[in-house]
Amino acid sequence: MNSTKHREVAKLDRVPLPVEAARIGTTGWQLTRTGARVLTKLPGRGRWQDKVIKQIPQTFSDLGPTYVKFGQIIASSPGAFGENLSREFRGLLDSVPPADTAEVHQLLQQELGGDPAKLFAQFDEEPFASASIAQVHFATLHTGEEVVVKIQRPGIRRRVAADLQILKRFAQLVELAKLGRRLSARDVVADFSDNLAEELDFRIEAQSMEAWVSGLHGSPLGRNIRVPQVHWEFTSERVLTMERVHGVRIDDVKEIRKKGFDGTELVKALLFSTFEGGLRHGLFHGDLHAGNLLVDDDGRIVFLDFGIMGRIDPRTRWLLRELVYALLVKKDHAAAGKIVVLLGAVGTTKPEKEAAKDLEEFAAPLTLKTLGDMSYAEIGKQLSTLADAYDVKLPRELVLIGKQFLYVERYMKLLAPKWQMMNDPQFGGYFANFMVEVSREHQSDVEV
Repeated sequence: MNSTKHREVAKLDRVPLPVEAARIGTTGWQLTRTGARVLTKLPGRGRWQDKVIKQIPQTFSDLGPTYVKFGQIIASSPGAFGENLSREFRGLLDSVPPADTAEVHQLLQQELGGDPAKLFAQFDEEPFASASIAQVHFATLHTGEEVVVKIQRPGIRRRVAADLQILKRFAQLVELAKLGRRLSARDVVADFSDNLAEELDFRIEAQSMEAWVSGLHGSPLGRNIRVPQVHWEFTSERVLTMERVHGVRIDDVKEIRKKGFDGTELVKALLFSTFEGGLRHGLFHGDLHAGNLLVDDDGRIVFLDFGIMGRIDPRTRWLLRELVYALLVKKDHAAAGKIVVLLGAVGTTKPEKEAAKDLEEFAAPLTLKTLGDMSYAEIGKQLSTLADAYDVKLPRELVLIGKQFLYVERYMKLLAPKWQMMNDPQFGGYFANFMVEVSREHQSDVEV
């Protein structure tokens, strides 16, 4: 196995009906427990719907990894699932006790051909992190290099496959109702299934790391970006071994300043990674919370945990670049409205002039500010209002990249609160060049 291998299409095998039936029984039992908890809360104050919503995250946690992962999607998608439900899921913890040591040893034997004592000069039996899909151990190679070993939970694939079969059946039932059809329940579950299948193949995660960073190092803005080196000889479908990187969390402002690192440079690298990765190469890190971002001893940002990657197909990337160009450069709001329709996101159409006016009211204030003065949270609220008016259903990947900008905004305020993005010669130049390229693409399409 090496990094040049083509990215595979990950699929989970179907489980036998007896296994699915047993899992249905477990699921039914947990739902019954939820019902009992709700009944004990009904006599108190408040709407019964709110009481049900408050109990659902605990049920998902009890049902295990598949439902925890689905709960994380609900937490990050208030536009699709409603703000009340999303808010309750934001507290969902994805932390469980470590797997049995003997089972971990057996998995390493199956995947890498040896137990930890043979494979590594030193291996910490106690994981330093343990989640529903995998747990992570510190180790040392026989060559003396410190590494991190991510090991998939034994038996997790079979359990997840059974859960996904149940969810697919449930989605078919949900789509019998109007709300289920509006939410495209089957499409949501299918997309979730594909993403979870990818997350369960650590070779795909390793390939994503290397592909993503290779697309960023061609620019000076990418020089402060780093990912851990993958040790392919100790990596397989269920085991991922990477170099161990020491650093401080991106939100530990006091320590970063103590080390003398430039917060502005860190913020520029973060913004560049999201713009360049998502809108030019179509690949972006999908979980930029502070635990996944370290600053190493050389002042570079180290990106960790590539289990969640956002991918934007070429057509959508082209449309998004055209949308930015129409709104912020040409200020052609009618053209922008047509692009939004082409994205397939609009459920309610309005006369072109009315739609253009609504877009102009949204976009005009943006052109009067530098990007450094903008609040992505405020833009998000305005977009939400506009989305309600047109019954917009944004593709999951666009919601995901929007979430990353919210993370970046927080780090901007922590590390470089006075920085003016478009007044920065380097980043302003990068963004200007980016828009020139979009303009050329637009002109070429017009000529064709």
